[in-house]
Amino acid sequence: MKNLFLTAIAVIGFAFTAQAQNSGNVTLNVKLHPIQTLVVNPSQNNVDLNYHTTADYANGVSSAQADHLTVYSTGGFTVKVESATDAISSAVATNSNTLAASSIEVVANEGSNALSEATYSPVNLSTTGGTLISSNTGGVNKKFNVEYKGAGADQYVNLYYNGENPTVYTTTVTYTISAQ
Repeated sequence: MKNLFLTAIAVIGFAFTAQAQNSGNVTLNVKLHPIQTLVVNPSQNNVDLNYHTTADYANGVSSAQADHLTVYSTGGFTVKVESATDAISSAVATNSNTLAASSIEVVANEGSNALSEATYSPVNLSTTGGTLISSNTGGVNKKFNVEYKGAGADQYVNLYYNGENPTVYTTTVTYTISAQ
């Protein structure tokens, strides 16, 4: 009887020990890293501001680019825009005139897949840039329209270079996105 009792205690003790060994704890960490991507519509890599008439020089011209920018952001973000140079030169080496980058305004607004919480601020181009779009929330493939506005008030009248038709002033416009 004594052996039977010891055997029963050993079996019960083994059962408790075996049960304790059949479970365990794991710490699961879900680590969300920030992602911000910005894509310029590839079919809109070249934007032209054409001045053809006296009204164009007097009033300025613009070029609206629908769904120009696409943003994917995990959380709040800002989109900045800047020009490669403050004094935009012509491609003709003998033309020493420059066009002020700051005379070109960039304006954003909601595109076809809008982010309703976004805030928009017009930016005059410069090498230091400015915040064009900001949002406290993120989004997936949110679209933004961008309009480029060239100066009016006959500001460009004396920048035409005889011998080139048309005279072309070119700069690179860079958009950057960062977490907010």
